[in-house]
Amino acid sequence: MQQAGISVTTGTTKFVIKYKLNGERRFDFAQLQSGSVEEATAALKAIHGESSDEITDIKVSKAL
Repeated sequence: MQQAGISVTTGTTKFVIKYKLNGERRFDFAQLQSGSVEEATAALKAIHGESSDEITDIKVSKAL
């Protein structure tokens, strides 16, 4: 559903995912249903692809 140029997805909440990518601290935002680490890991793999990058120290919290 589109409203005024903003994509609205029902049943999900915006989360911030804090993690390390090859030892470097990073963060990304994602629309997730439950905010679980497993769901966040899947979202990060979708963002970064199935490369040999090491994703560690994943922490998920609701975005403000």
